[in-house]
Amino acid sequence: MNKFLKWFASDSFIVSLAAIVMGLLLGAVVMMIGGYNPITAYGALISRVFGDWYGFGEALREMTPLVLTGLAVAFAFRAGMFNIGAEGQVLMGMTGASLIGIKLTGLPALIHAPLAIIAGALFGGLWAALAGYIKAKRGVNEVITTIMLNWTALFLCNYIVRTFLLMPGNQRSVEIQPSASISIDWLSQMMGNARVHWGILLAMLASTFFYYFLWKTKQGFELRAVGSNPEAARYAGINVSKNIVKAMFISGVFAGLAGAFETLGVFHYQSVYSSLPGYGFNGIAVALLGMTHPFGVLAGAGLFGSLTYGSAGMSFDAGVPPEIIQIVIGSIIFFIAAQGIVRFLLKPVYKRKKEKVL
Repeated sequence: MNKFLKWFASDSFIVSLAAIVMGLLLGAVVMMIGGYNPITAYGALISRVFGDWYGFGEALREMTPLVLTGLAVAFAFRAGMFNIGAEGQVLMGMTGASLIGIKLTGLPALIHAPLAIIAGALFGGLWAALAGYIKAKRGVNEVITTIMLNWTALFLCNYIVRTFLLMPGNQRSVEIQPSASISIDWLSQMMGNARVHWGILLAMLASTFFYYFLWKTKQGFELRAVGSNPEAARYAGINVSKNIVKAMFISGVFAGLAGAFETLGVFHYQSVYSSLPGYGFNGIAVALLGMTHPFGVLAGAGLFGSLTYGSAGMSFDAGVPPEIIQIVIGSIIFFIAAQGIVRFLLKPVYKRKKEKVL
């Protein structure tokens, strides 16, 4: 708990918080230039998310895949790799969950739903491990392979849906078996039919697993050592190639879970996508905002989920175009990436703090 509190008091957290504030302020300036009232707009956004149980439940639903794709990117980054392929891994997770959720029949929910989740996680993990294997054995940069695998996953998943799972006359699969659903019906009814599901809780547990595995286990130490200095890790007797594949596999499992939860808990079917849906790319932004720390990712996903869902409130209640929220999100990402600017602007604060200590 002390370490958790210490992280929230750290310089990284302060810089992230400052970047969020600066992004919101820049978004307010853009609104004023466009002739909109930022106070009304942000008020409508907050009201949309926290004004009733339905809005809150939908914001949580929006946040869930962002947590998991953010964890996928952050985990790979901590191991010294940049996983741009969470997008494809999400799609593979959707497909794995859909295959088990649709094709297996007659199973009780206590077996069927976990099997479908595991299938989604494995599909995503193995897809990411492929990029890790190519890097470990051939030295091919994972950024290139994961980008290519995104598009390969898109067309492969569309082929599987069209060939084995398609609902006739529709560009989507048939619905999963009721026993494979992870929707929480009683809670959904309490929250005005918001699409809440067990994946929300599991995503939070995944953040705890990330922290424990990476900082409290021997395998986690090896992954961080490989990420920090692969040559030194190799000299210390650590199998670098094995850890590269392992890191990418675990990273892909997180992303695969995001896809599985969207299929099993939100839509209950899989669409034929004409382009990449964007889950993985948003996860990169969330990982950056959370400084690649699991609890930071959790907080960043909460912010992004609220902004994304709440943008509808800005549009309907305040008349602000929803595209404005993308400017706000883009501004926050810019200030997170350009930490030098944030630190420069915070210099007077640090200076005053230093003087008080002296």
